[in-house]
Amino acid sequence: MFHPTVSKTGRIVFAPIIRISEFFGLHCPVFWTKLRYFITFKKRINLKDPQDLNEKIKWAMLYSDTSKWTELADKYKVRDYVKQLGLSDILVDLYAVWYKVEEVDFNVLPDTFIIKANNGDGRGTNKIIKKSELTDAKKAKYLSLIDEWLHRKRIGALSAEPQYAGIKPCVIAEEVLIPNPPTSTLIDYKIWCFNGKAYYVRVYNNRSSGGNSASVMTYDLDWNPHPEVSILTSDYSQGEVIPKPKNFERMIDVAEKLSAGFPELRVDLYNISGKIYFGELTFTSQGGGMNNLTPEFLKELGSKFSIGDFPKKK
Repeated sequence: MFHPTVSKTGRIVFAPIIRISEFFGLHCPVFWTKLRYFITFKKRINLKDPQDLNEKIKWAMLYSDTSKWTELADKYKVRDYVKQLGLSDILVDLYAVWYKVEEVDFNVLPDTFIIKANNGDGRGTNKIIKKSELTDAKKAKYLSLIDEWLHRKRIGALSAEPQYAGIKPCVIAEEVLIPNPPTSTLIDYKIWCFNGKAYYVRVYNNRSSGGNSASVMTYDLDWNPHPEVSILTSDYSQGEVIPKPKNFERMIDVAEKLSAGFPELRVDLYNISGKIYFGELTFTSQGGGMNNLTPEFLKELGSKFSIGDFPKKK
């Protein structure tokens, strides 16, 4: 699937369509949610009595209090939440935070680091940089990229995700995690939790450089693989069964601590030779438009919580 918001060329070519879509996402979220759902799944969404995970995520986006989501979807501010829960040891090292491009100073950073937009979705909003390879031209390119990220507007509007609008943009520089050999990319463990209890782990690896595609496999908490719950697409191919990671039980404990108090929350973690690292908290996976899981599995996940569990919109 082509993602027009990833590349600069795509944003230029599709700019009129993107602007119209963002307008509806901001000003007519119910209409836009219904339309996007119909386009994706070729059926009407049930917002009166939502049943599956996608429908309940969409309902929560529209009708619940999402103010806490805004704080925890911020890749910088969420670090405080992790610390408050006594989980500082799973945070990657933070080197710098920039709210203005004029604040950027590559000289104080280690040779290798990664920059991320705090309100990004991971597609085109992070970049690994080697300081030893920084020519003047590359430095200017990265500064321009950082400035672009700092001035991005209408974040989340395309899919009517309300939590991103309130995030004050900044760019962070962090430690680069090195994958376990022989894997060339990090393995991303996405743990589905409902009301503070973990149920399934969705494993992504072999990601493309832009983050748009990966191989996937779903496991239960006994590490039994469930390939039957996946729908394979151009973005998501069938992943091989991999060994259960070291310290898996602690990963589940961490995920349940981070998700406590939330009806549904996906906790993304990394595990490198048994060392657990925090990735992010995701409240609206794919904006509630997950088309890579079977209807039966989406309904099973949706049965784990109720829309009555969400706080009412203020």
